[in-house]
Amino acid sequence: MPFTPTLPPTPTPVPTPTPTPTPVPTPTPTPTPTPTPTPTLTANLGETFTKTIGMEFVLIPAGEFEMGSPSDEQGRESYEGPVHHVNLEKAFHMCKYEVTQKQWRAIMGDNPSHFKGDDLPVEAVSWNDVQEFIKKLNDKEGTDKYRLPSEAEWEYACRAGTTTRYSFGDSESKLGDYAWYTDNSDRKTHPVGQKKPNSWGLYDMHGNVWEWVQDSWHYGYDGAPADGSVWGRDEPYRVFRGGGWGYDAGDCRSAFRRCGDPRIRRDDLGFRILKEQ
Repeated sequence: MPFTPTLPPTPTPVPTPTPTPTPVPTPTPTPTPTPTPTPTLTANLGETFTKTIGMEFVLIPAGEFEMGSPSDEQGRESYEGPVHHVNLEKAFHMCKYEVTQKQWRAIMGDNPSHFKGDDLPVEAVSWNDVQEFIKKLNDKEGTDKYRLPSEAEWEYACRAGTTTRYSFGDSESKLGDYAWYTDNSDRKTHPVGQKKPNSWGLYDMHGNVWEWVQDSWHYGYDGAPADGSVWGRDEPYRVFRGGGWGYDAGDCRSAFRRCGDPRIRRDDLGFRILKEQ
């Protein structure tokens, strides 16, 4: 909260004795205006739950950010630019964790994952498989609000107000506190939520498994939507984000992006969903 200076007390005047004192009116002090607090994006963060399979969500506030990586960022690829301004006018709820195998099984009735465990992220699911999961989840809850995030929504939520290589800063030395990646994963996935979250309360946005988003692949951001909506086109490949357990630190950066055929299934590729307000 902004600092409000404390005004020194107004000294009490000592009247000069006169035969007939004339009262001196005391001026009414002008009140010092109370500064309006500068709103912060974290002020409106909140949580909710689905009605059926216990997914936990974080409320991500509306806001603006610079998407992509600057030309001087260490490890940058040419398709991470140009940096462009995005204005997300609507808040949304983002899944706090990557979708787990238990949650997948509750909706789909099976578990295609290579690494098995209820609290491990589901993997070996294609983009097409994920669309079917979302359709069934929406049908089960009588809504149409669940979907994959757009690529812009994903990066906005990952950055959590930062402009650095990672949501916690630029230094790779801290990545192990936030992510499972090639240096610490032992070549496998790990239960969701075991590392530190970003400042908006989202876990595993760096590492563990890559995460499908809704967008089609574009080589760079020329012509990208300024409102953060899904960027589609007649292109078979779909984008995934965040890095995975078998990838190095540079591939886990907030701006890093990859793509794949929507039919592929890999043991390092999963997803998280959002719920529209």
